[in-house]
Amino acid sequence: MGKRQSRPWIVSDELWSLIEPLLPEPLPKQVEGRPRVPDRQALCGILFVLHTGIQWEYLPQELGFGSGMTCWRRLAAWNEAGVWDQLHQLLLNKLRSKNQLDWSRAVIDSSHVRAARRGPKAGPARSTARPGSKHHIITDGQGIPLAVSLTGGNRNDVTQLLPLLDKIPAVAGVVGRPRRRPDMLFADRGYDHDKYRRLLWQRGIRPAIAERGQPHGTGLGTFRWVVERTISWLHGFRRLRIRWERRDAIHEAFLGLAVCLITHRHVQRLC
Repeated sequence: MGKRQSRPWIVSDELWSLIEPLLPEPLPKQVEGRPRVPDRQALCGILFVLHTGIQWEYLPQELGFGSGMTCWRRLAAWNEAGVWDQLHQLLLNKLRSKNQLDWSRAVIDSSHVRAARRGPKAGPARSTARPGSKHHIITDGQGIPLAVSLTGGNRNDVTQLLPLLDKIPAVAGVVGRPRRRPDMLFADRGYDHDKYRRLLWQRGIRPAIAERGQPHGTGLGTFRWVVERTISWLHGFRRLRIRWERRDAIHEAFLGLAVCLITHRHVQRLC
């Protein structure tokens, strides 16, 4: 994915040119006070928290990104306005316009993260009583993220198979109808269920799901490793390694922003 930047929270001109048109217009100020922190600086503050995992209240003021509460409010507002979903679809459209999306197969997997606080989507894991959440992700054949979701740690992986497929946006970029369904879907034993195989066939998707009770060495890992690599990229953002937020929307906002950043790296490399 290229060399690591020394300050990855600094928003490049290229990335800002994609994000700025998507941001909602700020509401007029009700009372006089300090001038509004520019959106680009606030976004740098959000990225600083995402990359470092620092708590909002400890965001260094000398960086010029505004207070932690200011950045928190912007993140919540932009997520509510659907900015990250729009940005992700825009990036996928760019990749498809250059024929850089591998629709021949998709890969799905999930990862459990510890939750510091209990919340609606921070239930206990199936194996322990500790609170946690799950990041569910589906990628194309190269590991480019197509959709991501958040659930409690006690949710079975297979229950999120169809919702995650439905969450894949209709990707345009070429002449013809937008596309949102892969030809095949690869998954591990956690998704082994005949009911879901039948439902995939009904959608025109060929299932390639490992079966429980069968020995390893089926060869499916040759294709499934790309989603594990994408999960490792996702958890390279320190704020996503542990769920600190009680509110689902804030953690989902971080998750959506991280997916956009990973997809943007692929755009820079392939387009």
